[in-house]
Amino acid sequence: MEQLKHAWLGIRCFVQAIPFMFKHGLYFYIILPAAIMILVYKGGEFLAGRQSVYEVKTMSEIVWYVFRLLIDISLGIMLMTFAKFIVVIVLSPLLAYLSERCETILTGNTYTFNLEQFWKDIKRAMRLALRNIVRQYLIIIPLYIIAWLFWAESSQSPVMWIIFIVSSYYYGFSFIDYINERRKLDFKKSIVFVRSHKGLAVAIGGCYAFMIFGPVDLGVIFSLKGYDSMDMSGSIWSIFYHLILWLLASAAPILAIIAATLAMKELGYLKKRTER
Repeated sequence: MEQLKHAWLGIRCFVQAIPFMFKHGLYFYIILPAAIMILVYKGGEFLAGRQSVYEVKTMSEIVWYVFRLLIDISLGIMLMTFAKFIVVIVLSPLLAYLSERCETILTGNTYTFNLEQFWKDIKRAMRLALRNIVRQYLIIIPLYIIAWLFWAESSQSPVMWIIFIVSSYYYGFSFIDYINERRKLDFKKSIVFVRSHKGLAVAIGGCYAFMIFGPVDLGVIFSLKGYDSMDMSGSIWSIFYHLILWLLASAAPILAIIAATLAMKELGYLKKRTER
């Protein structure tokens, strides 16, 4: 029952994070994740342009081609599955700063900038994200295999909901840990804390995953891919649709860190205290 209360708190705080972001001018920070998405898109476009067509004739060439194909597919699955963690890792400096900024707004606590401590915070966030990637990988791969083996359409398997919940827990874990670090909880204590508040982690991580999950295609926006001069209204709608998805995905990590801070404040874990 307590975990359900925590889950509802996480959802409520994620919704409250939207007006909070606009009220305190934090929407400006959406620019960085938006730019990262463009860089990823352009990088993928560049790599796609470098792909070669292989002409296979001998059995060894066929085996080598299949091997390379399997590697490409595996990398694609891993990138799609863990892209949300990659965003969190890349944005660690920004999220660490935003977490402190939100606490200052909520409690008045101020933190003197310390470069050494700042890098410690970033390294801790990256270490946690990498730990969670490994843990999540070890859990969801067997679940993916079960879905592929026992359902004709693996995407429609109820196992996928379990995968979503597990992934959401680890996403939310990463955002909550920024606050735990400032509470002077070491790595192990932070793990214990999040486990006891798993409903909150799943809710915040689930909202984050839902926002960033949209099938945004930046090629429609920047390369006018799929533009049809004979159907201008349809093309404009398509551009607008992918623009909205892009903005939602860009705002997701900003709203998640705000929501985590709001929730921790409401739970009573953020109070007025002296400077670090």
